[in-house]
Amino acid sequence: MEGRRIGAAISIPLIAEGAELTRAVLEEQERRFVDMLRSILEKAEQHGATMRVLGSLAFRLACPDFKRLEYDNKRYLTDVDFVAYGKEIDRVQDTFFDLGWSENQNVLRLFGDKRRIFYHPSEPVHSDVFIDKLRFCHEIDFRGRLEIEDVTISLVDLLLEKLQIVEINRKDLVDMMMLLRQHGISEDGSDVHQIDGAYLASLCGSDWGFWRTATMNLRKTSKLVFEYLDPDDVEPVIMRLRFLWRLVNDAPKSLKWRARSRIGDRVRWYREVEEVERN
Repeated sequence: MEGRRIGAAISIPLIAEGAELTRAVLEEQERRFVDMLRSILEKAEQHGATMRVLGSLAFRLACPDFKRLEYDNKRYLTDVDFVAYGKEIDRVQDTFFDLGWSENQNVLRLFGDKRRIFYHPSEPVHSDVFIDKLRFCHEIDFRGRLEIEDVTISLVDLLLEKLQIVEINRKDLVDMMMLLRQHGISEDGSDVHQIDGAYLASLCGSDWGFWRTATMNLRKTSKLVFEYLDPDDVEPVIMRLRFLWRLVNDAPKSLKWRARSRIGDRVRWYREVEEVERN
């Protein structure tokens, strides 16, 4: 597959204008983003701030053997985003300010207890910092969970980050395939090196809306695996998708879940996502 040339009107962070999105170019961009991430986390540790990366960069770090899927699909990185604890947000702010980053004051004024956005001093890179929770189509609560991994959010939280998207796109489905090819499923959550299926099942068993969106996206992923994965990679991903499907459907359902399930799709079951102006 030939590299796609960047048009003059498109600005991609840490990639020279006019460059082709070859594997070598994408790997170099990733290396520079990882260096940037490392400097942020080192400074955060100095300030005592607990920060974990999520999004595309986190998926690459969590899936070293299969991130080639990103390169094959010409996926480039645009930002370095984090989750942090609200009780430590002043330390997070000091982390970025010490590195010379500036802050979006409008987002601070309107959403400062939920989200902050910082800008790199010299590169066209921004960092969204989500406070305690990811609040999009469905809420993902990270309180007490950021210590599970040292750099990224946990494997199951990476999966949840994608499963909660109602109008999911193909790049997010590819991220899920990559994660499910790299990592197995732990049925009881005892293996930190596997995706915690018990935690996912528990969330889906308590919230019909999340169950509805998650199972919808598991189904969508299974339909696209043959299009994106090599033949040898298809079977492990299909098996893990089926295992997750069984876990979330067999999990005990709360009374609230059962009551909401009777209403079904007649009433919107997810939150409409507002765009945040970053400029």
